[in-house]
Amino acid sequence: MNRISEKALIYILIGKLCIMFFAGCAVNQKQSKSDKVMEIRPGILAGYLDQALLPNSLAILPPPPAGGSAGFELDTEVSRRGIRLRDTLRGVLAVEDANLMFPRAADTFSCALGVPISEKDTPHLYLLLRRTLSDAGFSTYYAKSHYQRQRPFVVNDEPICTPADIEFLLSNGSYPSGHTAIGWAWALILSEIAPDRVDEILFRGRAYGESRIVCNVHWYSDVVAGRMLGAATVARLHADPGFRADLEKAKLEFAAQRSRAIKPNRDCQAEADALSYDLYRKP
Repeated sequence: MNRISEKALIYILIGKLCIMFFAGCAVNQKQSKSDKVMEIRPGILAGYLDQALLPNSLAILPPPPAGGSAGFELDTEVSRRGIRLRDTLRGVLAVEDANLMFPRAADTFSCALGVPISEKDTPHLYLLLRRTLSDAGFSTYYAKSHYQRQRPFVVNDEPICTPADIEFLLSNGSYPSGHTAIGWAWALILSEIAPDRVDEILFRGRAYGESRIVCNVHWYSDVVAGRMLGAATVARLHADPGFRADLEKAKLEFAAQRSRAIKPNRDCQAEADALSYDLYRKP
């Protein structure tokens, strides 16, 4: 048996968890070290919102574009352009963006923020990202389960950037994109924490979802729908007292971290070079 990748493991954990979550099954919980938040699966913290409070993706989203429609033609064209970027610096970044495991995922927006994010130095901000990963990711699963849309690599027979994940992705609907919902939710939250960096943060959040197109695992319309679910989740989170309290603590941490003038751990120049590739410009 092939050794499963770390990224594939978190997809499977989240996928299985969502099935139980929306079926109303009990989840084996244990106490996490992260501010006494429950782990709903190893490495995955409970979100802020219960199932009944999450946005209903099936009620919010239109159906995905049908084959032969103008929408699907757009999906196909953007997919072709994304595949062309696979062997560039943009493709390298897309592989990094596929990884939702912490602590690595915490650094995704560090260049856009201008500071590193870590459990040691920014614990509330770190916790905020881990918990909202669950909220935004779970928000996509009603539509995912209902439509069970085929992923691009099934249709175009082209490779993906994380081949160890194929088995899970084949059984997990493409529409909407869970990674995009998570990345866009993070971008909106971080824009509140660092409003003077909003352009850099939202640009990075947009690119985070587009990495799924470059990886050949999502269509353009999956990514657009994922952004809508990420935004809907953040809107709902603002009515939750626990989220609002952690958000205020995260703002204070960010300000303190920035005052120390500590640079991000990522290679921000390499990230900027990768993001200079334009997915939508005709070659």
